[in-house]
Amino acid sequence: MTVKLRLMRMGKKKQPTYRVVVADSRSPRDGRFIEAVGTYEPRMEPSTIEIDNERVLGWLAKGAQPTETVRKLLVVSGAWEQFESTRPPKPVPTRYARPGRAGSPASKSAAKKAPAKKAAAKPAARPPVATAEEAPGGEAGDAGAES
Repeated sequence: MTVKLRLMRMGKKKQPTYRVVVADSRSPRDGRFIEAVGTYEPRMEPSTIEIDNERVLGWLAKGAQPTETVRKLLVVSGAWEQFESTRPPKPVPTRYARPGRAGSPASKSAAKKAPAKKAAAKPAARPPVATAEEAPGGEAGDAGAES
């Protein structure tokens, strides 16, 4: 069972208010939910966000996934920063952490291909153009007529 933190629409027509709820991902948007952990009123000036951060942190620790909108609300309420600070850092994959390897193979292959593209895109060298003063014959008018 995948558990999500998401919004549940409440209120009258054209006047929405939302509850932040913990629900099974398979249940409908305004249907059955496990627990209501906050409210969001976007039509207030300024918009009102009331979230029980302790309850949200408990659900996030259990593996609940917030939707994109709820994640933004959690950032505003401060719960997301608390959750991120308690999370252990992601381990470096052992595949790329071997001695003697600077980075992932993708970055190496991109670095190898880049010079080849630059060399192909480089224009051919043009012969130097003589100015009127350096042109044989000494007259500026002759050099201008040739060009």
